[in-house]
Amino acid sequence: MTVVQHPTNEQGQITTERGGAMVTIGATGATITETTRNRATRYALAGLRLALGWGFLWAFIDKLFGLGLATPDKGAWINGGSPTKGFLGNAVAGPFEGIYHSIAGAVWADWLFMIGLAAIGTALILGVGMRLAAAAGGLLLVLMWTAVLPPENNPFMDDHLIYVGVLGLLALTAAGDTLGFGGMWGRLPIVRRLPWLK
Repeated sequence: MTVVQHPTNEQGQITTERGGAMVTIGATGATITETTRNRATRYALAGLRLALGWGFLWAFIDKLFGLGLATPDKGAWINGGSPTKGFLGNAVAGPFEGIYHSIAGAVWADWLFMIGLAAIGTALILGVGMRLAAAAGGLLLVLMWTAVLPPENNPFMDDHLIYVGVLGLLALTAAGDTLGFGGMWGRLPIVRRLPWLK
C-alpha cells in the first residue's frame, strides 16, 4: 500500500483533487468544491434530460389534443383517434410487422402508450424517478426500434437506441438533481428505502 503525504494548511486541512473536484479534508470532515468542468457537465446533462423529457411529453400532448404537427386535429385521442393505429398499422415494417399490425389501435395499447409517454416525460422534466423513467423509456424506445427494423440508414443503429443510451446515462449520473427535484426526491423516506425509485 502506498501512503501519500499531502501538505496541510494553517488550519490543519488537506486539499487534494479527486475525480475532477477539489476535496478539502479537515478535522470536521470533507468539503467538496465543484470545479467549472463538473458544473458544466451537470448542466449539460440537465439540458439533455429536459430536452428528452420534453420530447416524450410533447408526443403525449400532440397525440392527445391533435395540435396539427405530427397529429392532425381529427386524429387526436380526445376526438376518438388512436395514438397507435397510424404508426403501428402503416409505418411498421420488418420481422415484427405482424405483431405490431395486430395491436395497432387496440384500446389497451393506446392507454399503455399514452400513459408511458406522459409518465416518462413528466419524470424526466421534474428530475424524479429517473431510474424508472430510464427503464420505461428504454423499453418503449427499444419496442419502437423493433417496429422499424431494419433501420433505413444503418444495419442496426438508429436514434431510438441512442436515446436509450442517453436515458441510461441520465439515470446513472443523478441528472435530475440539477434543474430538477431529484435531490429532494432522493431524500424522501420511501425513496431511501427503495432506491430503484430514485
